[in-house]
Amino acid sequence: MITVVLVDDHALLRAGLRALLDDEEDITVVGEATDGEEAVALARRLRPDVVLMDISMPGVDGIEATRRIGADPELAEVRVVLLTTFETDENVFAGLRSGASGFLLKGTGPDELARALRIVASGDALLSPSVTRRLLMELAARPELARSAVPERLRWLTRREREVMALVAMGLTNDEIAERLVVSPATAKTHVSRVMRKLNAHDRAQIVVLAYESGLVRPGTLVDRSA
Repeated sequence: MITVVLVDDHALLRAGLRALLDDEEDITVVGEATDGEEAVALARRLRPDVVLMDISMPGVDGIEATRRIGADPELAEVRVVLLTTFETDENVFAGLRSGASGFLLKGTGPDELARALRIVASGDALLSPSVTRRLLMELAARPELARSAVPERLRWLTRREREVMALVAMGLTNDEIAERLVVSPATAKTHVSRVMRKLNAHDRAQIVVLAYESGLVRPGTLVDRSA
């Protein structure tokens, strides 16, 4: 059973999300919060699989709450999905850097919502090609955002693991990585898992961030499937 905490300062939206998720046999809402501070407290008390978090809230917003959850070692298994009104919300970038596993647009349909929560709960990332492109453009335009410690972390990766990391950052799935490297999907998945473990990354979203921040992948290398 996938456990979820809903975070939004609008009761009507929380009620709508709960109603959608109540119809799913493998998903249950275990708590609701009205701001980021309450969300962090609930995450610590309930240890949900996923926190579905609005970005814009009074007081502690979703970005800061995501950072606090990501910085708590005891909440390493808790995934955060950001809720935003527009896919181009400038805060999506900040949220991903804070440790979010992805984003969802408000108004997402019930089937897509449930699928997204299952993806994130399984440890994968929820990133559309357009959001990955936005992340890339932000990093290219603002090199001062890069953390100097990132390249040092990459030295623990083998040559093959760096190659896998770059392919993840380019938007390839495990199956596509396997095809590119001429290995089995299981082997590709193992490589991705090792990269995540060595980099202390929650999921593929953090791999994407680290790959661009470190310069391992540069503008123009993204695989675009939106055409």
